Amino acid sequence: MNIALIAHDKKKQSLINFVTAYKDIFNDHKLFATGTTGKMLQKETGLEIHRFESGPLGGDQQIGAKIADDEMDMIIFFRDPLTAQPHEPDVSALLRLCDVYKVPLATNEATAEILVRGLKHGWLNWRTIKNKRERYDD
Repeated sequence: MNIALIAHDKKKQSLINFVTAYKDIFNDHKLFATGTTGKMLQKETGLEIHRFESGPLGGDQQIGAKIADDEMDMIIFFRDPLTAQPHEPDVSALLRLCDVYKVPLATNEATAEILVRGLKHGWLNWRTIKNKRERYDD
């Protein structure tokens, strides 16, 4: 599955800790991240991660395009709810796209853990089945 990893500045270390804890699961999937977050994750975990631009420079929108093209299966976005973000409209658009295209989204560690454990047990395989079915229906 294709998984996007995003974190606001004050949540980057939390995301690094999370991905490190579940590295064995993430290692079996294709990972994407916004610029700085991806660079930090690669350095700390050694995982291969495709990096987009940083969020304020369009990285959130690049991931949004992948969602709209049905090329993203899960988003883990550790948001900082207590700090105003200058690119908040981009963040809101990304969250809206997840709802529109039914892409599982976690915005905190608790929800991310449920999604990642579900990923390990095959509970998100419906994404693969859905994608195959829709491609054959075209």
